[in-house]
Amino acid sequence: MLKDMALDELRAARAMTQAELGHKLGLKQAAISRMERRTDVYVSTLAKFVEAMGGQLEIRVLFPDRTVRINQFSDARGVVRKGRSQPRA
Repeated sequence: MLKDMALDELRAARAMTQAELGHKLGLKQAAISRMERRTDVYVSTLAKFVEAMGGQLEIRVLFPDRTVRINQFSDARGVVRKGRSQPRA
């Protein structure tokens, strides 16, 4: 079942505090609070946020006749060099 949630709701549903999530990400609680209030984030930032909660980010496009998963961001944590995402060593 799909459910729409904001990032703070998702974190709470995973029974994590902002401080716990911040510790996993190496950030302060205030940084997590700011991120949860943003309306625009990098895909890599969102992927790290979700992974720290034990999930995996998937980006899908919903068309009337089909659903397509975008795989361009499968390694969203990669370092961007010369316009291409390179995996970290």
